[in-house]
Amino acid sequence: MRRRKSPTTAAPSPVPFSPEAARAHRAGLGLTPDQVAEGMAAHGVRLLPGHVLAWENGELRPGEAEFIALARALWCPAAQLMDGRPVSLRDHRLARELGQEAVAERTGVSLPAYRQAELTGHWDGDPDQTHALAQALGLRLTELVEATGRGEALDRLLRQCVAGRWQPHLRPLARLVPVPEADLAAVLPVLHQEHHVPSHWGTTAQPRTATPPLVPRFWHLLSTLDPAIPV
Repeated sequence: MRRRKSPTTAAPSPVPFSPEAARAHRAGLGLTPDQVAEGMAAHGVRLLPGHVLAWENGELRPGEAEFIALARALWCPAAQLMDGRPVSLRDHRLARELGQEAVAERTGVSLPAYRQAELTGHWDGDPDQTHALAQALGLRLTELVEATGRGEALDRLLRQCVAGRWQPHLRPLARLVPVPEADLAAVLPVLHQEHHVPSHWGTTAQPRTATPPLVPRFWHLLSTLDPAIPV
């Protein structure tokens, strides 16, 4: 019998590392590459000073453990060593200097499920798990929706809410955005009223007055209710 090939697993993307930021932080502290390597060793990562220089020159990229140890050795938040703001689940996790095991435990999902969420960019947790994810990674609601790949689904649901009756979409929306349904029930009628026009979505007819884009307006209205997870 021929052996079946095991399914391939997508490789994680490189750590979003900024060589310039690492070099600037080291220079600001007046440290040598040797001293940085010694500091990283104190955090459980042993390597040669040449690795530090290779990272700063862009010749190599640190792995996750190396990246976190480097941030600690340079006495700076890990996010300051990133090339741009955190976007993905993995970015936000590294910015909090957490391992995948820690996030899985704090959110109550299995480690394989969390790893899959990072690889695919899609989160399937229930509302309680989603709320725990936001707490574990320090995510605002807008960041949470972006990092979990729910942006398109949110836009689609909001369009359905303003196109017809919003009440049937209340529970599905609560599964996307972890806030009390009562908060959503206060926002959706306003959104519906502002965007309601006699024509159907997708026709050439235009409303008489311009209305704000749905998603930004939704976030603004929700922010006025001061939800437990900030917008």
